[in-house]
Amino acid sequence: MIKPKILIVDDDQDLLALYKMFLEQKGLNEIELAYNGQDAILKYKSSIKKPSIIIMDHRMPGISGIDAMKKILEINNKTKVIFASADCIVKYEVISMSAYAFINKPFEMVELLYFIEQAIDSTNKNE
Repeated sequence: MIKPKILIVDDDQDLLALYKMFLEQKGLNEIELAYNGQDAILKYKSSIKKPSIIIMDHRMPGISGIDAMKKILEINNKTKVIFASADCIVKYEVISMSAYAFINKPFEMVELLYFIEQAIDSTNKNE
């Protein structure tokens, strides 16, 4: 199994640290952090090895998660975006815009891991 590069996007730095620590404990070591939508777009564009999975928050200062996802998917529509947000009102919107999954905050970390594993399996089958 090919281990993916994961970009985690959230304006809550404590949450970013928690996600990163949990995923590293699960053997996912290629992790990059972005603190808002603009940062996510810049890091995605400048990455030599593009992240294949993005964990995206919705409400952030500047560019929202939805707008950041649109820009990133314009660059590569095979990127798997897992939306993690307390704003369940945007769930159907982001899924209709090709988000891979939507997780309601707060959630159990095993739920996030489940969607990441599904995204990895899906990506590996398509390569």
